Amino acid sequence: MRITASAISLNVADPQASAKFVIDHLGFTEKMSADGFVSLERPDAGMNLIYLRTGLPTFKPASAAGSAGDGLLVVFVVDDIDAEYARLQTEGVPIVTPIETEEWGERYFQMTDPNGIVVQLVQWV
Repeated sequence: MRITASAISLNVADPQASAKFVIDHLGFTEKMSADGFVSLERPDAGMNLIYLRTGLPTFKPASAAGSAGDGLLVVFVVDDIDAEYARLQTEGVPIVTPIETEEWGERYFQMTDPNGIVVQLVQWV
């Protein structure tokens, strides 16, 4: 097997709102979209982000058609966590976990998009 790309697909109430968040604040670009669907890319992210509107009749399997959110973190490792924290605060992004450093060397903070998806930026120190 040869994997040629990776993506994470998240079910949200408003795909366009989540897409705008990652475009505006994290530098993703729209690769394709349709009613209830947006696929975003960023060459250095290692994966595409896909947002699907909850309740789409075409979603399969139906057992996985709920909303993303509880317990889910979308995590990106960055080079300068402090600069990103300051930038995103200036942009008015809702920070839900202020910047902190764990004893094992993970320096991170968490923010939420308009659909409540938690996005975590991390730098290993």
